[in-house]
Amino acid sequence: MRILIDTNCWLWMVSEPDRLSKHTRRRILDIENERVLSAVSAWEIAIKYSIGKLQLPEPPAEFVPSRMALIVTTPLAVQLHHALRASRLPFHHRDPFDRLLIAQAQAEKLPILTSDREFKLYDVEIIPA
Repeated sequence: MRILIDTNCWLWMVSEPDRLSKHTRRRILDIENERVLSAVSAWEIAIKYSIGKLQLPEPPAEFVPSRMALIVTTPLAVQLHHALRASRLPFHHRDPFDRLLIAQAQAEKLPILTSDREFKLYDVEIIPA
């Protein structure tokens, strides 16, 4: 199964795995499952790092690819249809990063690992963190 990972859950997975439940850690690290990180998350990490809202041991251009390689994470590009789908979502959630992640999860038919309760308001399969 391919699993899209919300930005903060991916950061927890690579830096603070104990923040995820044991069940979720087992599921996400199961070799039968493919971990997927959206370019949206890389963009969010880069922006938050650049404005001082996120501290990392190295710049995002090094941190993200090295951690993706370490835990074998597949990148997911943002496509035009993802961006356009986000415009059709109801405004349960105002965060543009999360709205695009939800649109990608819907378009690609991927469950999404998240701790964000507002994701449940959308037509998307949730894997709770």
